[in-house]
Amino acid sequence: MSKKKLSRIDLQNMKDKGEKAVWMTAYDFTTAQLAEQAGMDMLLVGDSLGMVVYGYNGTVPVTMDQSIYHTEAVRRGAPNTFIIGDMPFGTYQAGWDDAVKNAVRFHKEAGVDCIKLEGGVRVADTIEAITDGGMLVMGHVGLTPQSTGALGGFKAQGRTADSAMAVIEDAMAVYEAGAFSLLVEAVPPEVTKIIADELPIPVYSIGAGVDCDGQVMIVSDILGVFQAFTPKFVKKYANLGAEMQKVFETYIKEVKAGEFPAAEHTYKMVQGEFEKLQKMRTE
Repeated sequence: MSKKKLSRIDLQNMKDKGEKAVWMTAYDFTTAQLAEQAGMDMLLVGDSLGMVVYGYNGTVPVTMDQSIYHTEAVRRGAPNTFIIGDMPFGTYQAGWDDAVKNAVRFHKEAGVDCIKLEGGVRVADTIEAITDGGMLVMGHVGLTPQSTGALGGFKAQGRTADSAMAVIEDAMAVYEAGAFSLLVEAVPPEVTKIIADELPIPVYSIGAGVDCDGQVMIVSDILGVFQAFTPKFVKKYANLGAEMQKVFETYIKEVKAGEFPAAEHTYKMVQGEFEKLQKMRTE
């Protein structure tokens, strides 16, 4: 029996009933397929692919074409999962007209269920324009990776009263603009709780505590594959990076020693055919 894809109504009902939504990033067919089989509620094709897949120093270089390419693969792997397309830097900052066109691309070319974009008050008009176009928008406030230059780096937000008030105001602006849900990143749990309690829409966390409507994590972080750095809020559920390296080392060793491939890894000719081949070569 195939998994039922959640709708915005299902996600809203989960909030209303106090049921947590669980989601993570995915960038390829195989990961998406496994996530759907595991019962993941949602998948985000995040612009974090810039660092995880392409090795960029941040998310800014990611293009719309790259995002759509990976989102198409994720959709094929998880046809019955709610998919979120992450709007890359530069695809909505120039104005709502560009933003709507790029959001439409995500839907037409990659089959997303919604798009996500960063910012609060400053992107309220853009959120409104996209929702007016009949598309779902997830907001993203707190630490917004595309704006790390303006924020002074990958730093937690909302740790002072003034900063916390700014995050809350951003969250309210996102809601009032028509977003159906909100992601809060790297914000103290007490601030997240205020937002989740006061907003009627689902409020999700990445590094923002448990007092909200669900959690998202970067897949390479929870698997222990990403090597560059580990954020404070990450829990590694496995250390696959070390295991993968062991596999690679063993593979290299066996090939160089002539131990792989062994007989069981090869195809045999039909009985008597090798003799025929030898005869053909000598005639």
